[in-house]
Amino acid sequence: MKGEALNILLVEDNEAHAELVMRSFEDHALANKIHHVKDGEEALDYVFNRGLYADAETYSLPHVILLDLRLPKIDGLEVLRQIRESDVTKSLPVVVLTTSAAETDAAKAYEYHANSYLVKPLDFDQFSKLMKDLGYYWLAWNHYPWS
Repeated sequence: MKGEALNILLVEDNEAHAELVMRSFEDHALANKIHHVKDGEEALDYVFNRGLYADAETYSLPHVILLDLRLPKIDGLEVLRQIRESDVTKSLPVVVLTTSAAETDAAKAYEYHANSYLVKPLDFDQFSKLMKDLGYYWLAWNHYPWS
């Protein structure tokens, strides 16, 4: 992995799913920092440095966002739409990570320029492998303009 600190914003309201994601990344040593938020409003506050996340030094933009669709307060598609509307965040990698295999959800996510749409496997080993592969792609192999 590269030498710089790599971080992820995990937007997930289901605690069990969030724990699986964080455990998988930790088991594979794929991120220096995972910041977990539980709803769409909190995700937007983090990304745009509002409210509790106003300190941009402490809450800098993540290298990648893992975004669930079914979220309280503001749903994941609306979070994605707002991220893509901003010049500051429009190129930020956003991976939709959801239980929804609905074609309409995937189509809408890509319409809003999601970088990827992944359906969470039910099997833990498959889920762990998905997180490992996702982590290596976005955090080790992907080249960012600032790297």
